[in-house]
Amino acid sequence: MTAPATDAVAAEWLKLRSLRSNAYLLAVSLVAVLACAGVAYLMGRGFDHQTAEERLRFTGNGNGLGTGLPVAYFVFGTLGALTITSEYATGMIRTSLVAVPRRQLFLFAKVPGLAAVTLVAGQLLAFAMHLAAQAVLGERAAQVLLDGRTLGTPLSDPGVLTSVVAAGLSMTAAALIGLGVGAALRSTPGSLVALVMLFLVLPVAAQTLPSPLRARAGSYMIENLPGQIAGVGGGLLSPPAAAALLLAYLAAALTAGAAVTASKGGRRRVLAVGAAALLAGLMAVPAAGDSTGPSSLVWRPCADKDAPRDMRCASVQVPVDWSKPAGRKIAVPLGLLPASGGARRIGTLFSVPGGPGASGIDDLKQFHGKFTPLRDRFDVISLAPRNTVEPGGVLPYECLATGPWITLPRDRAEYAALARTNREHAQRCRAADPELFDHMDSASVARDIEAVRVALGEDRLSFLANSYGGRPAAAYARLFPSRVRAMVMDGAAGHTEDTAAGEPRMYARAERQLQRFAAWCRTATACALHGRDVGEVWRGLVTAADRSPVPVKNDPSGAAYTGFDLKVAAAPSFTSPGREPDVPRWVQLAAAIDKAAGGDASGFADYVRQSSGSPKVPSLAGQNMTQCLDGAGYGSYAAYREALRRAAELSPDFAGQRAWWPLACVGWPAPVTNPPAPLPARGLPPFLGVGSWTDHDEVAEIVRPVPGSSSVRYEGHGHTLYLYGDTGCVTAHVNRYLTSLRLPPPGTTCPPTG
Repeated sequence: MTAPATDAVAAEWLKLRSLRSNAYLLAVSLVAVLACAGVAYLMGRGFDHQTAEERLRFTGNGNGLGTGLPVAYFVFGTLGALTITSEYATGMIRTSLVAVPRRQLFLFAKVPGLAAVTLVAGQLLAFAMHLAAQAVLGERAAQVLLDGRTLGTPLSDPGVLTSVVAAGLSMTAAALIGLGVGAALRSTPGSLVALVMLFLVLPVAAQTLPSPLRARAGSYMIENLPGQIAGVGGGLLSPPAAAALLLAYLAAALTAGAAVTASKGGRRRVLAVGAAALLAGLMAVPAAGDSTGPSSLVWRPCADKDAPRDMRCASVQVPVDWSKPAGRKIAVPLGLLPASGGARRIGTLFSVPGGPGASGIDDLKQFHGKFTPLRDRFDVISLAPRNTVEPGGVLPYECLATGPWITLPRDRAEYAALARTNREHAQRCRAADPELFDHMDSASVARDIEAVRVALGEDRLSFLANSYGGRPAAAYARLFPSRVRAMVMDGAAGHTEDTAAGEPRMYARAERQLQRFAAWCRTATACALHGRDVGEVWRGLVTAADRSPVPVKNDPSGAAYTGFDLKVAAAPSFTSPGREPDVPRWVQLAAAIDKAAGGDASGFADYVRQSSGSPKVPSLAGQNMTQCLDGAGYGSYAAYREALRRAAELSPDFAGQRAWWPLACVGWPAPVTNPPAPLPARGLPPFLGVGSWTDHDEVAEIVRPVPGSSSVRYEGHGHTLYLYGDTGCVTAHVNRYLTSLRLPPPGTTCPPTG
């Protein structure tokens, strides 16, 4: 810096120090701290008077600076404006320009001193605002909200410290913007009006715009830039774009000020330089970068009348046999709930349906409202997998939606007879398209999902795996670990161990549910077994039915229930009693047990028929064509007998019940193509598992091998809680993980609703 320039800076520093109003303005900036504390106080008072469910729907306070920032900006902007307008107001501008005739030097000599003061003051003020808000909220700040945020965010949360520092720096930018505005307008009142419009009026006006224009306009407001610079602000801009926009505001103001201050001959040069700087900043602003490439999918409005208006549908071509990628292709239908534009897009959330045989497109149609918070940040996509069982498919629906009744073989001959029955029914379904039937395994579905990712142009996917959807999700994690950004296992079925290894947990779960059912019956007069020993009634019924099956009276099928049949039919009702406190399925189950103990199994047959059309639970070929290829069956008759022996030791009340699933694969006409296998020890992000009383242990076992993973247990009944449950607590933890990759601490539980 030349000597005259150094002298000019020193002179401006002296002016800044001697102007008494500057000290007053810096003191007034403490009003921003009071504003932040006051809003936090009001928020805390309102929060305390809400129910648990209402608290989940609160809007978070973020880093606590939101309300105070406009105040701070206005004060700092005024400080910057007065740095030059005070000279115009007193007439000292003539003396200053005589002392420093180079007008650009005169203006920009004010920048170092102003920046130095506001850098220090801005950081102190920003941290004071944050700490005041957090202190007022206290322990409430840790409350996880439905949108995945918390009521308040400590400095230890990712990006929060950066956002507070960025807010302090933005106050310096506000001061320099004020300097540029003051130089351009040469009037203190005019500058104050302009700063009020920029820092106070425009942000409020942006909030009155219709969505999604409101979100886009709000992202461009200065007060929302610090959070976006830190990557936690929820706006539409990437951190580089937000930083570039802040610099563009600064460049525009200083260019205007410099152009007005310059002599007539120098204005053109100033405007050219300023315009170049402004253009460079604005070119970096487009909403940003989630590593999405060009998509080859063509999305159109869905033809289904029950689809939401904004839902879109497409399809992707995939090989029937992934070992022959150039071979025959099939079309896999896709559904899309597009991101709402409420915040910067993170990427794509892939919802993996359960079953096997369910359609994820149906899930999107039925539960689209559940995804509303996530759609601020994600496109939500699902598919009707190749193994979806629907009328009109290539394979005969009537065959896939039916199946034989599974019996418990007593010897090798009965085991062989069951194998023949299973094979005959499977072959009838397989005959329509043997190649497709033999490639319905979960690994093929996982490869189909990868084809969708490639077609989308996404670098990575986030997953919500529901129930049996955990198996293709686990296969995807094994096959493509680097393509997984986040993975939620919701009541998911494991596929990292064989059937026998998981039986102790499952039988223990069944025993606990019987105990809960019995406890309910002791207190509920709606239970048909009220006043009786439920465990004794159940064991007596099962034992007697194994000796002499209980007939379904007045049924032309001639069906009769063995003890094994009773266990299989009762299992879903024991596990999922329905909404509490009415628990309608337990009411129905108790009545069916009471009726069967009296010699009539029609109570069981009635509710089995409602869901399957059969008086006894059929082993559906449409599910088995995936489960058997996934290795759900017994390896041999000896393995079956050993499993029965272990089951008798594990569960006196439900021994053999778990055999129903692997027995369905005895005699299956296609070999196992996707056997259970462990997840890779490296290369995967931490997973989140969520599950109810009956799901959690299995889900926790699935995610445990992935380092850093965590799980949430819902202290109640239910299955696939995010879609089918009504627990906001679980939804909040899932949304928090998916949006911020923040996992709940080990041992986290969610209380029952209601």
